[in-house]
Amino acid sequence: MYRVWSYVTNYSLLLIGGALIALVWANIDAASYHQFVDFVIVDNFWIGNLEAEGGHATRTLTLHFLVNDVLMALFFAIAAKEVWEAVILENGSLRGRKAMTPLIATAGGMLGPIAVYLSLAAILGVYETVSRGWAIPTATDIAFSYLVGRMVFGAGHPAIRFLLLLAIADDAAGLIILAIFYPTGELAPQWLLLSFGAAIAVFVLANWLPRRLDRGNQLRPNSTWVRQKLSFWPYLAAGCLSWFGFQEAGIHPALGLLPIVPTIPHADRAFGIFAEAEQFLTDLLNWIEHHLKHPVEIILFFFGLLNAGVEFGAIAEPTWLVLFGLIIGKPVGIFLFGWVAAHPMKLGLPDGMRTADLVVVGFVAAIGFTVALFVASVAFPAGPVQDAAKMGALFSFGAAILSLIAGRLFRVKKVAQ
Repeated sequence: MYRVWSYVTNYSLLLIGGALIALVWANIDAASYHQFVDFVIVDNFWIGNLEAEGGHATRTLTLHFLVNDVLMALFFAIAAKEVWEAVILENGSLRGRKAMTPLIATAGGMLGPIAVYLSLAAILGVYETVSRGWAIPTATDIAFSYLVGRMVFGAGHPAIRFLLLLAIADDAAGLIILAIFYPTGELAPQWLLLSFGAAIAVFVLANWLPRRLDRGNQLRPNSTWVRQKLSFWPYLAAGCLSWFGFQEAGIHPALGLLPIVPTIPHADRAFGIFAEAEQFLTDLLNWIEHHLKHPVEIILFFFGLLNAGVEFGAIAEPTWLVLFGLIIGKPVGIFLFGWVAAHPMKLGLPDGMRTADLVVVGFVAAIGFTVALFVASVAFPAGPVQDAAKMGALFSFGAAILSLIAGRLFRVKKVAQ
């Protein structure tokens, strides 16, 4: 439990602290709060929000852009690292038949919220206004969902591993959705050549070539020299180029480090995001993740501070669309698709996990928060609709209470570690 609580305190309590300060500030003095959020750091810069003035485009670097578009790239890089290891490593949790039921349930956990969100929008007559926010309720906050899951099921219940697989797959799908469906401007895909060119170059020069030269030599002098003398610097340079390529391509630049993550030397196994043993891995990828821990804590605090400042009067239809998409669409979608995978498709469930447990997992996965807030900030322009959608993401914490109730109703038996 210590590892889980440590992770939550590191990555989520500061985020919640920032969000609470933002809520109080925005409801006491909304004008000064929005002045803070939109504070201009550098005008007419080479990175920032794109604006058309006098017939030519300029960029303005604001505090909001710095946090959401630049610094949050480090947060998404950590998420991408977990997804990459789960897919590429021989013992990766998203490989093989064992991952099929959670993966299919993940699809249900995304399609269900989308169906509820869009259906309710049509019924309420606000479809045209809010349809762009369909992806907001597909998100799962991996840290808090995992913590609540352990409270409901106990540390040793097979549903916990199922939930973690589902959350990791959800993160992967969320990254793809952000890249494809939420461009930040007019698409210019030729700029992606810079991003992927940087990724290929750093992989060949700093990863593949040294290992190639060290073939047959157990001392690995070239790889050792690159690791000791160059360390993470080649990947930082490639990351900057890749980030800039994403910005210029019109794809959300917070995803700009994703092509670089797979190029970094990694261990031949992963213990998982909540495993104590992860801290003892010395490969460069894990070394970078460990050293990003404290910076990302601070980044998430400012992310909460700059994005959660919503006036309570902003509660409106998008609030309920996001909330009901999460607390209704997630459980229904995960149960239906998980049942089809486990029984008609005969893929089965982990030993010791019941079909009824899928419903409880669905409620646990309905805690959106971090990624839901992020998607809301890119799905809608600043204003009443965005604020209302963000309030729905904040209200999704109520899924924790629903999870505990569902656990009792479905007679979940806790299993100790």
